[in-house]
Amino acid sequence: MRLLITGGAGFIGARLARTLLAREGDGRLDGRRIEQIVLADQATAPADLLADARVQGRVGKLHEHAHGLRDEEFDGIFHLASAVSGECEADFDLGMSSNLDSTRALLDALRHRQQKGARPTRLVFSSSIAVFGPDPAYPFPPLVGDDTLPTPQTSYGAQKHICEHLIADYTRKGFIDGRAARLVTVTVRPGRPNGAASSFFSGIIREPLAGEEALLPVDASVAHAMASPQSMVDGLVKVYEASREAFVGRSALNMPGLNVTVQQMLDALEKVAGPKVRALVKPQRDERIAGIVANWPRGVTARRAGALGIRAESNFEDIIRQYIADNEGHPTALKGLRELGGRR
Repeated sequence: MRLLITGGAGFIGARLARTLLAREGDGRLDGRRIEQIVLADQATAPADLLADARVQGRVGKLHEHAHGLRDEEFDGIFHLASAVSGECEADFDLGMSSNLDSTRALLDALRHRQQKGARPTRLVFSSSIAVFGPDPAYPFPPLVGDDTLPTPQTSYGAQKHICEHLIADYTRKGFIDGRAARLVTVTVRPGRPNGAASSFFSGIIREPLAGEEALLPVDASVAHAMASPQSMVDGLVKVYEASREAFVGRSALNMPGLNVTVQQMLDALEKVAGPKVRALVKPQRDERIAGIVANWPRGVTARRAGALGIRAESNFEDIIRQYIADNEGHPTALKGLRELGGRR
């Protein structure tokens, strides 16, 4: 089979590709052997992936070369490419182009292929729990579920919600076999902070483990849903492999997450890495970030995903330990853990 991963050079896209290429020993999805994965992104894919003969990298903006996909055959697509929340709030045009226009262009390319007689392509879209937000007309529940009415309060959330409806309608029309999954915040992300408003959720763990100070822009009482990178990747694969009947309907489903407060995250950091590492997190409120996060859910329930066997971690210590295991060979990522005498 032949797969396309948009955003394939990114953190989740690259991890998904590695996971798929290693599945069942020789790289399989939905019981079929993977012949090729195309990683499309604005950045170059990681070298280890490009060294695999089954991987092809493509660099460019999705909405600019989506037309060319009309003549290509893909058995499945994971559509992960997206501008992140903080970027979309700061630059409305960027968010509309990267999130909405690109998705529409991709879907129309698939519609064109199907109208020429091709079988509808299966597509998994990475939406976000940012589609939920408080609205005076509707009470905002402590935990948002699959049946909670989305009322996004950010441009990013609105764009994701619009794309959910597009995918549902293209599926209804038989143009694609689409599934939208609302991701919770994935942590701990490696590398440097990005433009996402949620970036600090990784930063307050990642930077201290590297021996660097991290600024905490919100109150420690802030609660949010988290999942590790691998549990999120595994969940996306399960969404892809689910039968149309098992997915149940066309509406987006919530991916599961560990509902945790910032204070609980910091307590877990101290438990795993010790008090000296924990002390590197310094409170410094940022009203812009705090305002965005205040309009996000404090936690989720994920009944439909649970029925598909998708699970998140049961404690935040395990999420931190996964990051540590992923970075054992990195020269600086765990410098703080080593030098400050942290526990494991």
